[in-house]
Amino acid sequence: MAARQSGVGLIEVLVAVLVLSIGFIGIAALQARSLSTNNSAMARSMATVASYSILDAMRADLNSAVGKAYNGPVKANACPAAAGSLASVQLNQWCNVSLAPLGVSASTIGTIDCEPAPGTPSAFCTVTIQFDDSRAGLNSSPTQQVVTQAML
Repeated sequence: MAARQSGVGLIEVLVAVLVLSIGFIGIAALQARSLSTNNSAMARSMATVASYSILDAMRADLNSAVGKAYNGPVKANACPAAAGSLASVQLNQWCNVSLAPLGVSASTIGTIDCEPAPGTPSAFCTVTIQFDDSRAGLNSSPTQQVVTQAML
């Protein structure tokens, strides 16, 4: 009887090691997916902070915002020059400080569109930030957009 059962313990150990190995591979895949999802969430949060940042800057320079001095696209790889106006300085800072962490490439674009509110000294503004979010994983779109609307 003992001769027929020799080696059974070794097979049980090998099966246990196989099951544990599969479990560890699953945990590693889950960890990698978690990291990519967290990176994507951080990028969206940074885009939201960037949109509020430029809206606050435009509130400080309300006349230029109502006059559409901030309107237009800003690409992170071609920041506008900080010329003589406060609007150009604000847009340059916004590009270099807020948009650059999302990726200094042609696909990182911040677009501002302000329309004067009739009968008031304020404006309705929409800030759209588009960036490459390919690090988010296989099933997501590589291009993400964060759109923020506010009345200044």
